[in-house]
Amino acid sequence: MNTIEKILVTDKLLSSIRQVSSPIWGEIERGLALSAFAKQGIPNRKSEEYKYCKIDLILKDEFAVGSLKNNITKEQLSSALILKEAITIVIVNGHFNENLSTPTNLPKGLIICSLEEAAEKYFTIFENHYSKYADINTDPFTALNTAISNGGTFIHIDKNSMIKIPIHIVHVSTANENSIVNPRNLIVIEKSAQAKIVESFVTINSTAKIVNNAVTEIFVDENATVCHYKIQEESEFGNLISTTQVQQEKQSVFTTTTITLSGAFVRNNLNIVLNNQHIEANLNGLYLTKNNQVVDNHTLVDHRMPNCNSNELYKGVVDGNSTATFNGKIFVRKDAQKTNAFQSNKNILLSDDSTVNTKPQLEIYADDVKCSHGTSTGKLDEEKIFYLRARGLSETSAKKLLMFAFASEVLNTIEIEPLREYLENKTMLRFQ
Repeated sequence: MNTIEKILVTDKLLSSIRQVSSPIWGEIERGLALSAFAKQGIPNRKSEEYKYCKIDLILKDEFAVGSLKNNITKEQLSSALILKEAITIVIVNGHFNENLSTPTNLPKGLIICSLEEAAEKYFTIFENHYSKYADINTDPFTALNTAISNGGTFIHIDKNSMIKIPIHIVHVSTANENSIVNPRNLIVIEKSAQAKIVESFVTINSTAKIVNNAVTEIFVDENATVCHYKIQEESEFGNLISTTQVQQEKQSVFTTTTITLSGAFVRNNLNIVLNNQHIEANLNGLYLTKNNQVVDNHTLVDHRMPNCNSNELYKGVVDGNSTATFNGKIFVRKDAQKTNAFQSNKNILLSDDSTVNTKPQLEIYADDVKCSHGTSTGKLDEEKIFYLRARGLSETSAKKLLMFAFASEVLNTIEIEPLREYLENKTMLRFQ
């Protein structure tokens, strides 16, 4: 797509967007977001951050922008409820669905409601955190979401609260015409609180292309500990652009794991800011691609202060005509002395027609640090296959075992046992 076509696609979307109101934002804030989107435009392959994507070609089609019907029944939803014991929040086409959610009899210290309700009932918390971390000027899809998002969920965990049961946010996409939806989540974890949060993305009962442009902002205050999981199982009609923006404060620990199992196009933007000292951030990812899938993972860990640790491990098994991209950046600022930052990306290619683009990066402005990155891409080890076959396994079983062992390094980081078992089963099925 050339520059003129890019402008035409951007203008077409802007024309549709301006007809959609956002009850969360005032006109001034909404105008700023629209201006930021118009200035950046829909990225094409000339954009360094989106050079391996074809999102401009996806958005070249006609799309409805705005409210879609929440036409999902409890029976249809049941297959998406991967955790039997959890506090379940259901977001259908970007809107908080109270009838399908279970935010009643919540543990002490936990608030869950729609963003609209949060803007009224919990105005101070909402104003202090909403749209304070996801920058509209650094990504056009964040700007787009900020301009027209009119639904989503608000989660607040009070200081010293330990939420033992997982919180499961189920993002459901469903459409019978090409549509763009923009769910928004704000999660605030106060000082010394603990929680486990799962976000899953599914497509149900869809007959048309849908673009799910989701933004989640997470604030992790001092001494808080958070485990965050993102499970992506969109259908062949599902196109997902998922942005997670995290800000950590002093002595907090944040661990996030992204598992991509399906979806025609998946773009993950994961940005973590280590905003004080003695912070730990752990980023894990596993992507299993096939057919013509495109999965693009971009991570940024911003070390702003001294004495912080970050660890990053992403793995991929790439098959068919699919394309996988990992672009991970560790940014160490001048004041971030005593930083320990490690990054690894490993991939297995199962097909001669599959493609992996990997670009680990270090940008360091401090001189007393320990930082490293590494990447490897190749086929299954023939010597290991031979070793297993010599011990009685068939060639197919040997390959399955090796692939599962490769993926298990990421799966074993999942602390919620039922979730880990679910993903292990899903992974084994993919290797059939």
